[in-house]
Amino acid sequence: MDDGFQLHRCGDLAYLTVPSFTATGLVAHAFTTRQGGISRKPYHSLNLGLHVGDEPRHVVANRERICKTLGAGIDCLVAGQQVHGNRVVTVTAVHGGRGATSLHDALPGVDALVTGEPGILLSSYYADCVPLFFLDPVRRVVALAHAGWKGTVLGIGVQTVRHMVEEYGCRVDNILAAVGPAIGPCCYEVDATVMEAVEKCWPGGPVPARPGEPGRWWLDLPAVNRRLLLGEGVLEGNITMADCCTACRDDLFFSYRKQNSCTGRMASLIMLTRG
Repeated sequence: MDDGFQLHRCGDLAYLTVPSFTATGLVAHAFTTRQGGISRKPYHSLNLGLHVGDEPRHVVANRERICKTLGAGIDCLVAGQQVHGNRVVTVTAVHGGRGATSLHDALPGVDALVTGEPGILLSSYYADCVPLFFLDPVRRVVALAHAGWKGTVLGIGVQTVRHMVEEYGCRVDNILAAVGPAIGPCCYEVDATVMEAVEKCWPGGPVPARPGEPGRWWLDLPAVNRRLLLGEGVLEGNITMADCCTACRDDLFFSYRKQNSCTGRMASLIMLTRG
């Protein structure tokens, strides 16, 4: 794995962590791979998405497996109903188990979750979109944000940082951030509609994209998210980049584009272990 995230194996289960987060001793966290679960093709094997057509009992068993690895029960897990928006919500103990074993009680219309309470396992789900992790080790606040291109241009990462500042009194220069594995500029071809939207939210200078066929571009969406976080005041040295393309590494990750939409989902997960 690249320098940014560290790969771990627990039996046949493989997952990634952020060294700067681990070093604080405050959190259990992971970005899962597709390896180490019980789901069958085309969702093989550690599919954590309940909405993709996999057997629900397999998904729940897979979720229980990663929860156990992180020292949590599945009743501690909380999931939002991801809609490619920029709504951020505060999660407390009363939300424990929401979206953990059923889509029907996931937090509605939410793409970012924030908590300052220990023992709550935030979760978010991916197959090419950009996972964003946040930790303020001073105020002891954690967050996850799901950034597809629509959420990116709507500022989901920036909105999450602002929520941490406004609701929890965090200082931006204390916040650690990580940009997880996502589809890279080698594989993410977009049209003029996407490029125009990115250009509108871009703070200046060239957009990280290279021209493709007429009216098409190869966009570096993780780099866009990194630049937007820098523009909000997150320190460059506090941002960890995975720099790993989910479409190139479909041995390790699910990829919506590479697998023609019929695929599973990885998860980002984070939980405060100390208050």
